[in-house]
Amino acid sequence: MATIEDFQKIDIRVGKIIEVKDAETRKPMYVLKVDFGDLGIKQSIAGIKPYYKKEELLNKKFVFVVNLEPKKIANILSECMILAAVKDDKVVVLKPEKDIEIGSKVT
Repeated sequence: MATIEDFQKIDIRVGKIIEVKDAETRKPMYVLKVDFGDLGIKQSIAGIKPYYKKEELLNKKFVFVVNLEPKKIANILSECMILAAVKDDKVVVLKPEKDIEIGSKVT
């Protein structure tokens, strides 16, 4: 079981995807550039390419974990992680129900 203190360590924010590129990887992935306002722009690599077209992601706001330790995946630095719900073969990225400023904290 995770405590509330464990959960509070995770920094979840709203970010706007400002660039989507195909990643040169064995698995179908995208490289995302994400604007978090005052937190700056971060890069993420995400395995959502089979489920989303670039235009479905570009210039839209989604929910990300922003305080994970940066990690190189296929020689690409990933500094944040987009959140998604997964059930069987269905993947749905999480986004705010209403418009809210980029960088807003999810609590």
